[in-house]
Amino acid sequence: MKPTTDKHMIDRAISRLACPLLLAASLALAGCGSLPRIVPDMGIQPAKTIQIKGGRGILSAEQSQAVLDKFKNAKQENLILEKHLAVEEAITGSPLVAGNKVTLLIDGPATYASMFSAIREARDHINMETYIFENDDTGKQFADLLIDKQKHGVQVNLMYDSVGTLNTPREFFQPLIDAGVQVLEFNPVNPALARKGWEVNQRDHRKLLIVDGTTAFVGGINISSVYSSGSFRKFRKKDDEGKDMAPWRDTQVRMDGPVAAEFQKMFIDTWEKQHGPQLAARNYYPKIASKGGEIVRGIGSSPEDPYSVIYATFISAIQHAESLVYLTNAYFIPDPQLRAALKDAVKRGVDVRLMLPGKSDSALVLYASHSFYTELLEGGVRIYERQDALLHSKTALIDGVWSTIGSTNLDWRSFVYNQEINAVILGPQFGAQLQALFDRDLAASKEITLEAWKDRPISDRMKEFGAGLWARWL
Repeated sequence: MKPTTDKHMIDRAISRLACPLLLAASLALAGCGSLPRIVPDMGIQPAKTIQIKGGRGILSAEQSQAVLDKFKNAKQENLILEKHLAVEEAITGSPLVAGNKVTLLIDGPATYASMFSAIREARDHINMETYIFENDDTGKQFADLLIDKQKHGVQVNLMYDSVGTLNTPREFFQPLIDAGVQVLEFNPVNPALARKGWEVNQRDHRKLLIVDGTTAFVGGINISSVYSSGSFRKFRKKDDEGKDMAPWRDTQVRMDGPVAAEFQKMFIDTWEKQHGPQLAARNYYPKIASKGGEIVRGIGSSPEDPYSVIYATFISAIQHAESLVYLTNAYFIPDPQLRAALKDAVKRGVDVRLMLPGKSDSALVLYASHSFYTELLEGGVRIYERQDALLHSKTALIDGVWSTIGSTNLDWRSFVYNQEINAVILGPQFGAQLQALFDRDLAASKEITLEAWKDRPISDRMKEFGAGLWARWL
């Protein structure tokens, strides 16, 4: 069973474009969004004190420095970490938050188990924002659990994307509504239901769960049974014909601590901009004591913003990389500036590696991604394709100290048309965990060499060319 995705929708739409009128309508629908030009060291003052927020407010300069010192090992690593912190703060404007416990979650089973545990322990409220909420076994498990918590006095607020749930009947959400759950459909496809302008091309691609204002989950995992098995297991599920089913490979992060408030702000801001019903009075911003030693920054982007802060953060972090850039991404359709940043990093001696899917739920996106391989391989970028699993993960590791996990794909749709959300975790400890995960994916991947790539069939080249023409709108 395949979930509904915007990639599937676009595949089908393009295959049906049979006349110039429909083609023009499709292009008009895509909008005229653009990406900002990111200049190295934009707005950065080298002497600026890096400010850190804790559970009780902004830390003093001395307290902030003490927090940073815990993350430092070698002298060179100190300089790299502080540089990334300064770069990011100058671009995002969002606070760096200390005192968090961060847990890396690999694939669906581990993620759902942690989510279920957090939901069961909820005492005040649950805020959930998702692109896909399937009417399947996993979706029903979540729905039943949310209904149970609502009946026991925990306020549940659920926001789902209209396109992402096209295959989910509206009747599926009725028991939630009947139980008192606040349910909000993001940018309804049906213009008659639109609460603001009909902006059907602007989608909510975020995957966010906040429990009691103290715990937040962010990553690439939707609510769907396709995630019911792990991608590193030796034994695979079988389909109705007895064939092995490709598991979905994805990554999520759980954050317990003060940074949950930053993600809470993003959820409530989106709810209000969508003119959702008045949220029930709850303790959405409780005082939170330190839960751990990790420092995290929450970053969100919206098509309503002047430009994508997540995009600017990615580009700047790559431009300032000194040793390595390891990107894992499901839908890789890089714009010219991103491609240039990767190739320039290689010229500086940076080890640049891309972990991309060997198979995808969208053939069109896969071929569009392939259309950029030759340029990148010739530029010294190393490309790997994950085998025996459908790679849906969106992570990055830079210089071993800058890590991010979220919903953002490295494509035009994520950076221009979608609501996205990422967590940036700073420091070598978490970086080592993400490095180990990247190495596990490497062991299950095939490297694409320039020599082998140049020998691919002419039929593939033609498909890449055709798909590449649509890269801007996928």
